[in-house]
Amino acid sequence: MKFFNTTSIKALVIVYLLTSAPDFSAQLAQPEFPSDNSTVVYPASYFAEYFPVSANDMLNRIPGIGLALRGGNSGRGLGSGEGEILINGQRITGKNNEGRDQLNRISADQVEYIEIIRGTSEELDIRSGGQIVNVILVDTPSRSSTSVELRTDRKQDGTLDPGGSVSFRGQSRGFNYLFSLEAEPNYRNSRAREFSYDGEDSLIETRKEETTRDRTEFAASMNLGYTMERSLVQFNALIEDRTRSPQDRFRTINDLVNNTFLIQTEVSDSDRTNWEIGGDYEYTFDSGAKYRFLFIVNDREFGYDRVRSNLENMLEKPNLFLAGTGRDRERIARSSYTWDLNLAQAIELGIEGAQTITDSTLRMGLDIPGTPSADFGNLVPVSVDNSFSTVEELRYEPFAAHNWQINGRMALESSLIYETSTIEQSGDVSRERDFDFIKPKIDYRYDITPSIQLRAGIEKDVDQLSFSDFSASTDSSDEDKNTQAGNPEIVQEQSWRYELNLEFRLPDDAGVVNSQFWYRDVEDHIDKVDVSPSLDNLQSARGNIGDGYRYGLNFDVSAKLDRFRIPNALLTTGIRLRDSEFTDPFLGIKRRQRNNGRWSLNMGFRHDITSQQLTYGINYGNNSNGSSGRKAYDIDDVEEQINQPYLSAYVEKVAFGNVTFRFESRNITENEFCRKRTRFKGRITSGIVGEIEDYCNGNGMELALRVRSTF
Repeated sequence: MKFFNTTSIKALVIVYLLTSAPDFSAQLAQPEFPSDNSTVVYPASYFAEYFPVSANDMLNRIPGIGLALRGGNSGRGLGSGEGEILINGQRITGKNNEGRDQLNRISADQVEYIEIIRGTSEELDIRSGGQIVNVILVDTPSRSSTSVELRTDRKQDGTLDPGGSVSFRGQSRGFNYLFSLEAEPNYRNSRAREFSYDGEDSLIETRKEETTRDRTEFAASMNLGYTMERSLVQFNALIEDRTRSPQDRFRTINDLVNNTFLIQTEVSDSDRTNWEIGGDYEYTFDSGAKYRFLFIVNDREFGYDRVRSNLENMLEKPNLFLAGTGRDRERIARSSYTWDLNLAQAIELGIEGAQTITDSTLRMGLDIPGTPSADFGNLVPVSVDNSFSTVEELRYEPFAAHNWQINGRMALESSLIYETSTIEQSGDVSRERDFDFIKPKIDYRYDITPSIQLRAGIEKDVDQLSFSDFSASTDSSDEDKNTQAGNPEIVQEQSWRYELNLEFRLPDDAGVVNSQFWYRDVEDHIDKVDVSPSLDNLQSARGNIGDGYRYGLNFDVSAKLDRFRIPNALLTTGIRLRDSEFTDPFLGIKRRQRNNGRWSLNMGFRHDITSQQLTYGINYGNNSNGSSGRKAYDIDDVEEQINQPYLSAYVEKVAFGNVTFRFESRNITENEFCRKRTRFKGRITSGIVGEIEDYCNGNGMELALRVRSTF
């Protein structure tokens, strides 16, 4: 395993020095440790010298904040609580409009303090195996603020892509509100090249391609809340429009075997709209017991079409037409009742129900003999199996959770969920199946000292199925495969999750060192399987390939550099080691999980020069390659992803009172997405190489300027 390269060794040396070097600095500013020894409090005064504009600016100054914000599992529904952000102790009931999205919309002057909650409590409507960030706002009878951001991005082709956002937040006695409008620039210019070789490594074809896509994503959101003596009501709404102008692609193909030169053009249109409404109600009884009700309703619609043409005699001759539509709808409701058994124990009982519906269509036309149709780009319609589909899931989850503060240093939270669901597919395929799962979970925490915490967890997890896997879809990553088959027989991937976590908070708030070992015992793992209708029509689709396991070790350090006489500087390092084993359904061999490399490294550095109200920083990332890299096996090919280092930098300056200017340089190394695809003649089991494709695609270095202010 070629993990310990020069960069990695340097990173480990720095980590060692940070955690062992003598302290030459003066007394550092410290957060507060409440009496429960599990929560760290950062008052607003802690951030004053950094001149933050938003709550997100404040969080970025907290050592180890990346650990607290690192997502948990991808659980389904509302009960998983994978969002680790609370505002005034309350979660934002949403999926696309959740707590983390609010941080840039909350001005820093409205924050009273920030809590890093390292324990468990029945008071929190989140079941998280990690930490929770709770942003407490100033409680005044009346307050308001407006935040504005203007930005422009410069792409590699010289295009300037503007955008911006405005948010208005305030409180009037028990009523609080947040309104936000955003126009996010999403222009893209990419350039790709591909070299193809035959089985004897002779160059047979070259391709060059340039793609331009112009899109600005508009979003409007609203968060309302009203606090009464015993109850709380919150209401959230979001609407997004991601309609974009046509994406243009220009491709040249040089066939060295037949000595021909071909020019292709592609035009594709797409539009996507999404809206979401969420809310919750909480009532506290005289006894201290609480009743909660939460709901989410969302609806996402999208449509696209793609026309590929050969340029012949300066005229475009279409040869491929693909068009599809889709709609995803979700309705979730959750009700629970929580009460104390005694001073140390509490129980929560409840039920969650959900309805999820996915509609999809797919049409394809080709330049083949037959009768053209205007509905298929004036090409000949081609039948695609399982291309019209509706998938609906009805799911119910009764649950119980027990929270036990064993003593002042140990806490145990256990829960049991019974999931029952019915999935029905209609359209080209008619199929109905019932599923039942029992999902226990245990989360144990031990505060060895106020600075050292041990966390251990065991959980049965059931992944949410992607209903788009049930029916046919486009394959935009492979020009030789226009569509990808669906699989109505796919079932949920299950796993037992084991985690052991040791966290050490360095003295004087100098940083956080964290190590985590995790193991997943997986059942019905999802990857590509053979769904070929015949020997001469090879097709694969996402399906279940059997059981396996994956495991890994994460090591994170977030440390201030005051020990090295660099005040207000923060260095973060994250190292991920991982491995896995599954049985490949095509070759019958033991291999790692698809696209799961052996290691990854991420480093970040930020330095606040408070006397100048100036901040600068860099971020670096790298992943394994070669035998330790990422591979994906399919029925007739193998793809290897070739990773390249990624580097970005920024400088930020506060001027004119409270206006923040931020200049960013992204992808300084001009990182590209590269892959090596080996195609076989017939099935992969033949072992006969037909073609090897070396492909790279990149957006180049991008520059951005942001101007923010709050008033």
